[in-house]
Amino acid sequence: MSASVSVSGSDVRAQLRLYKVKPGQMEALVVAWRDHAVPVRQLYGFRVLAAWRSKDDAEFGWLVAYEGDGSFEDAEKAYYASPERAAMAQDPAAHLDAATTSMVTPL
Repeated sequence: MSASVSVSGSDVRAQLRLYKVKPGQMEALVVAWRDHAVPVRQLYGFRVLAAWRSKDDAEFGWLVAYEGDGSFEDAEKAYYASPERAAMAQDPAAHLDAATTSMVTPL
């Protein structure tokens, strides 16, 4: 993964996800996200475009695109309802104080 990415085209369906991380939980979040959530997301047609963490380990952000059939929203519902998601050994959400998401469009 890269800290910067070039994406163009109005057909790109992407979501910016910003997390406030519980104190002392950044490393656990990164492991849960990288080793568990990302591989399951990839099974459902998602691709991570970029990910980053703040220097003080208080915030984590990532940009995810959906490249399959149908809408991003329908694919995300399928991901969250999937048996693979339910079976994840570590849930990234356990390490968060807050999360915000926004659908974004490349310039």
